[in-house]
Amino acid sequence: MNAVADTAVFFAKFLYYFLESLVFKVIPKKKKDVAGEIVLITGAGSGLGRLLAMHFASHGAILVLWDINQEGNMETCRLAKEKGGVKVFTYKCDCSNRKEVYRVADQVREEVGDVTILINNAGVVTGKPFLDIPDHMVERSFLVNAISHFWTCKAFLPAMIKADHGHLVCVSSIAGLVGTNMLSDYSSSKFAAFGLAESLFFELTMLQKSKVKSTIVCPYFIKTGMFEGCETKYPFLLPLLDQEYVARKIFTAILEEQVFLLIPKFAYFALFLKQMISPKMMIALGEYLGIDTCMTSFRGRAKAELQAGTERKQQ
Repeated sequence: MNAVADTAVFFAKFLYYFLESLVFKVIPKKKKDVAGEIVLITGAGSGLGRLLAMHFASHGAILVLWDINQEGNMETCRLAKEKGGVKVFTYKCDCSNRKEVYRVADQVREEVGDVTILINNAGVVTGKPFLDIPDHMVERSFLVNAISHFWTCKAFLPAMIKADHGHLVCVSSIAGLVGTNMLSDYSSSKFAAFGLAESLFFELTMLQKSKVKSTIVCPYFIKTGMFEGCETKYPFLLPLLDQEYVARKIFTAILEEQVFLLIPKFAYFALFLKQMISPKMMIALGEYLGIDTCMTSFRGRAKAELQAGTERKQQ
């Protein structure tokens, strides 16, 4: 009898939430106010992290900027203050170092207060065939892209749970949902980051019954320099994403407390197909989309900066 009752309740909830999701497709959710929220962004010294800082600054949030690049972080701080960010705090932090994360986290709590929105954005990419990836880069990819999320969440989540208020944001990747050639270390570390974020979402929602929110972001390649040289075969299906567009979509998803965000929308359809078709069909789809050649011209941020420096010297 319990099974019948449970099944009836399940279908009632399922139908209700299905209809609710349809309504929100037509009528946007009410956006929350982030003024006064303490927002910590890792990898804030450039790219997506910097642009997210600009959005939060213009909405009155208190910013805590972490980056291993102190010069870039200070530039983000300057730009954030120009956008209206009155309270902006910068910290040099190597997120791959557990002890350093905990030390700087203690400093943030003492000097700024309890973080209420944590954005795990810092990331690194190698972009080499599997057998060419140095062992230390495999370790660094996992430490920065995934394991650091354990340290930051452990540092700031307890206060969120205690206050029953907060928001965890994980910037993963489409490569964290679909294995990608020449990105074996990056892809697997992003799979790990996605798995942690989704597990925390379920744990906080189902076990803790907490009001702490989660947003998990999976974009395709972003034109931030990190994927410099990457190409796309059909931009109308899988475009190289403009970083301002991605930052705006992420910011909106946070304000609307959206749990999953895949960019572009075609990714939802491609992932659905992945679960339905055979491996050979999946390979055919990957070849059609140019997944097999997208990393052929990859240079990455470090190589691109080195090349630019060489060109300047020649001039």
